[in-house]
Amino acid sequence: MNLVNPENMVLNTMRLVESDEKSHIRLSANGGNSILLVCKPDREIDYIRAIRKLMPEDKYQIIDLSDLLCQFVEQNKSNLEEMFNLLQGSLHQIFKTPAGEEGSDYLGLILQAIDSSLKADKIPVLINTGTLYGSGIGSIHIVENDSVMRAKSPLIILYPATWVQDMLMFLGKRPASKYRCMVVK
Repeated sequence: MNLVNPENMVLNTMRLVESDEKSHIRLSANGGNSILLVCKPDREIDYIRAIRKLMPEDKYQIIDLSDLLCQFVEQNKSNLEEMFNLLQGSLHQIFKTPAGEEGSDYLGLILQAIDSSLKADKIPVLINTGTLYGSGIGSIHIVENDSVMRAKSPLIILYPATWVQDMLMFLGKRPASKYRCMVVK
């Protein structure tokens, strides 16, 4: 059995991001500015450990989506029960406000954290992305965001997924969009 070394994958991703060949990322990402660092779902914790160990805080901003989900719940705890009752057929709208509507949502918190990282001149790295499953938020909603697309540094997304033939499956369950992303596996 050939097990991929998470530390080597993280180091390879760092080399790619820190190289002078950022145009290669955009070319491989169909004009996008994001990297999907793909790991098997059962190895995600090993990759998170490697990211925390190897990515220096002065260059990289690790954004833990599980922390942001808890923050979203905390900010909205007085309204959550009512929102669940009102939106029973459209629960994803709790986490991602429909276009044209205003509201505090999980996607907004994620995009704010990425923006903050970019403004601090750091490379944003998303971990614990499994929290997106069932939320109605796909990686495409994040990677096609204007600030991500225009940033001088790419966004890195630790992406727990499996390959089924040529199809990348998020958490082994849902087909993943590789559009606007360079896939590192």
